[in-house]
Amino acid sequence: MSSAIATPAAPAAWSAGESFYRVRGPLERADSPLVRAARQPLMLGLFLNLQDISISSYPTSNTWTFDYNADIVRQGEALGFDLAFSRTQWLPKGGYDGEASLDSFVALGGMAAITKSILLISTIHVLYGPWHPLHLAKFGATLDHISKGRWGINVVTGHRAVEHEMFGWQRIEHDKRYTMAGELFDVLNRLWTADDNYSHESVHSAWKVSNGWITPKPLYGRPVLVTATGSQAGIDFASRYSDILFITSPGGAHIDSALATLPPHIDAIRRTAASVEREVRTLINPVIVSRNTEKETQAYLDALLDNPPRPKGASFGHGHYDSDAHAWRGRSDKTHKQGYGLGGNIEIIGTPEQVVEQFIALKRAGIDGLQLGFADFRADLQHFGENILPLMKSAGLRF
Repeated sequence: MSSAIATPAAPAAWSAGESFYRVRGPLERADSPLVRAARQPLMLGLFLNLQDISISSYPTSNTWTFDYNADIVRQGEALGFDLAFSRTQWLPKGGYDGEASLDSFVALGGMAAITKSILLISTIHVLYGPWHPLHLAKFGATLDHISKGRWGINVVTGHRAVEHEMFGWQRIEHDKRYTMAGELFDVLNRLWTADDNYSHESVHSAWKVSNGWITPKPLYGRPVLVTATGSQAGIDFASRYSDILFITSPGGAHIDSALATLPPHIDAIRRTAASVEREVRTLINPVIVSRNTEKETQAYLDALLDNPPRPKGASFGHGHYDSDAHAWRGRSDKTHKQGYGLGGNIEIIGTPEQVVEQFIALKRAGIDGLQLGFADFRADLQHFGENILPLMKSAGLRF
């Protein structure tokens, strides 16, 4: 992908021949924190666990607490990481692996005041409730100013029936969810950029806006927008509205299958974005299992695998709840190699040198950034900073 930043002719306008409201966002503003991050050959992020995740019962430092995760974000920021975010789920009692799960919107927004450079992306189910666009526009603009342009939204529309039902809905048909999200973000983009009051009556939801107005306006057109998706409808949405696609491997979690299936997937994403004269960046979420030697790495892997998850809860992925998500279908394809079930979109296992070799291969496959997960965030992030990050810089993956 070209490193050039496209600049639309106007800051905000209805796109000719298209049904979306085009905004000159933070990826198209040369001085934005997102552009600074995108200049890295390979962006680095943290995919936090703001809830108890039961991959293994092997003892770790991990907790769901705000203080722990804020410390991890500050540790990542000190290492030069570009961004951080986390999942949010809405599950009934017994649905989580452990007892607690913080909300990503509030937690990542709260970190804006205690960080200086790292981008903070809040996962929000934008259709649950449903959200009123005035609330989301005002909250977003406020966090944009607190963070000085470093806050954004990871847009998810909800794939589990049980979550929609918790909010009093029946699950909305998959592609219709993205149509509804598109209408919502057309209105949000108008509110974030309009020079006058704006009115709109929703076609798909119960909300309407009458002489809506929010101030202050976001510093770089709108907050950063990320879309986590694997479907064509999601890719179409992200190509119109988002700066970054958070993708999964179509081939499942094994690195070999990921590398075989990612290039055509990413090429299709780029073509879709180019068809509406936009560019997007791609992020993927590897879980890293690494020590300095092959023997030590294997011992660490064995320790994780030999300590099965706690029996309480649903285990990672919460697969016993009905889902219509497209992104994870590669994990049920028997023609692909599969991983160990350690979490993450893909599993990267090896010495620091072997980890960097796999990073290089992912970049060649078209990946623009990595949202890293770890079995033990505190210890493994320290290992990453001391032993893997210097090799990334030597390989030209980081400045």
